[in-house]
Amino acid sequence: MCDPAGSQPKPPQAQGVEAAEVAVGETLTLPVVEETARIDKRVVETGRVRVSTRTETVDQVLRESLRSDTVEVTRVPVDRMLSEGEVPPAIREEDGVTIIPVLEEILVVEKRLVLKEELHIRRSSADEDVEVPVTLRRQRAVVERVSPDGHASEQIDPRSTQETTS
Repeated sequence: MCDPAGSQPKPPQAQGVEAAEVAVGETLTLPVVEETARIDKRVVETGRVRVSTRTETVDQVLRESLRSDTVEVTRVPVDRMLSEGEVPPAIREEDGVTIIPVLEEILVVEKRLVLKEELHIRRSSADEDVEVPVTLRRQRAVVERVSPDGHASEQIDPRSTQETTS
């Protein structure tokens, strides 16, 4: 008799694949193996940078207009007696001049209110241009690449964002 299992064609063997013939009624256990890959990360220092600031000073002249107000006080003698029951004059303004009455009580046989004088106050304004020299300070950040052995090798100018060799 012939073996039916032996008469069937055998598949071509793949690379790394083991083939085994098993007779009918026989049991064969084949281990199945699978490989996995794992990626790990680690920190590697490739260099360092040093950042410092430098302060620059710039002399400038600032210009600004300043306003000042002046007042002129003129004393105007009045020497007028106020009659009984007359209301004393109030502070008033006439033609841009503020008038402040100055009152005085004098002792006579009878008491009378006398308007002694008025203060006339005239206000004027003047503008003056001034120049004040000032010193302004500005800081710039300087970034240097530092190699692992501690030597500065490059300098980065943050204004142009280009690296220059020092």
